[in-house]
Amino acid sequence: MFSRNRDLDMTSGPLFTNILLFSLPIMAMNLLQLLFNAADMIVVGRFAGSQALAAIGATGALINLLVNVFLGLSVGTSVVVAQNHGANKPLEVSRSVHTSIAISIIAGIFVMITGLIFCEPLLKVMGTPQDIIHLSILYMKIYFLGIPAGMVYNFSAAILRAIGDSRRPMYYLTIAGIVNVVLNLFFVIVLKMSVDGVAWATTISQYLAVTLIIICLYRSSGAIRFHPKQMVINREKLRDIIKIGVPAGLQSLLFSISNVFIQSSLNTFGSTMVAGSSASGNIEGFAATASNAYYNAAITFTGQNMGAKRPDRIDETAKVCTILIFSTWLISGSGILLFGRQLLGLYTKDPQVIDLGMIRLRIMMATYFTCSIMNVYPGLLRGMGYSILPMLNTLIGACLLRIVWLVTVFKWYPTPLVLFMCYPVTWTIAGLAQVASFFYARHQVRKNFMAEAGTDGV
Repeated sequence: MFSRNRDLDMTSGPLFTNILLFSLPIMAMNLLQLLFNAADMIVVGRFAGSQALAAIGATGALINLLVNVFLGLSVGTSVVVAQNHGANKPLEVSRSVHTSIAISIIAGIFVMITGLIFCEPLLKVMGTPQDIIHLSILYMKIYFLGIPAGMVYNFSAAILRAIGDSRRPMYYLTIAGIVNVVLNLFFVIVLKMSVDGVAWATTISQYLAVTLIIICLYRSSGAIRFHPKQMVINREKLRDIIKIGVPAGLQSLLFSISNVFIQSSLNTFGSTMVAGSSASGNIEGFAATASNAYYNAAITFTGQNMGAKRPDRIDETAKVCTILIFSTWLISGSGILLFGRQLLGLYTKDPQVIDLGMIRLRIMMATYFTCSIMNVYPGLLRGMGYSILPMLNTLIGACLLRIVWLVTVFKWYPTPLVLFMCYPVTWTIAGLAQVASFFYARHQVRKNFMAEAGTDGV
């Protein structure tokens, strides 16, 4: 039997209310994580200087490049567990849980070793400014020691979200985040450490978070309970997870590659521009929290209703998510634009850094709804079992076009404004492709369900 005391019934009841109830804890979790990350950068920027702030910002694209392809597998976990849960197959859920955790441990160790070995040469290839590269290398080497914990946490959180429990991952991340902030202050202000202090605080908090969530799964009742002795990789479940997760991971990898190219172009403007962009990017993350929450809701609600054979609720899920995307963008985008300079002022006292950060902030926030459409609709597609389509849309509509933009438009007009314009242009094109793919996929799903039921029509 499934434990429903913390889980939402996604196959019946009001969708708008249920999607909000599911999304809000994820949004809160992401906001808290961003606040903790912002605290990292604020502490470093104000007490260790703009170079330390730039050094951390210069590592983001590279870290995502090495991590995201494997985190994509957690998307496969979420879809497979949600579909099994929606179809009321507890044994299949249990097999998926133990396979997923085993995969996450292996992937985490592999990424950690890869990061430790290749972070220095890759940062050099990216053209990281010489005045900050030593700090970037130091930060990444310590940060990657925590990658195995972060990987297992993300897979475990995906398991809980797949059955409708989005609250407990938020609680555990909150506890770990508070510890992270306290350690930041202690290491940087009291012990006079720099980026190494922030990196150690992050690594320690990641191991705390994963300890809490594994204890949660170990003590859970029902199909998601984690038994260490049953942690084996089931071939059938591995195949199902890979089928959804690898394209999702490749999509994230392709995004990361294009962002590495953008970061390399950004590095040519010097460490002051990198610092401004880093602070701006951190603020933009607050708008992205809603997009990520709606993406997870789209995957889980669509996956469970696929298992329950309720295509009508898939259509309604898409409508609700679209309404929420636009409503959230109007509120968050307007607020960030209105108070942009004040927000950037929290990260640094340098007026030049603030001026440069505002260039990026204005472009991104004015058009961010296109990014949310591009990000959320792949969740609907993956929940229906379509993972190749959103990957191809991202490859062509975003990643390749960004590279084309860099070698043509940006090469002709090499300014920060032109560089950052590549984001809204590619968001719009890729987003339109994702929406078109959704209508194609839901048409196919309806046709297949009707064929199974022995009826004609579409």
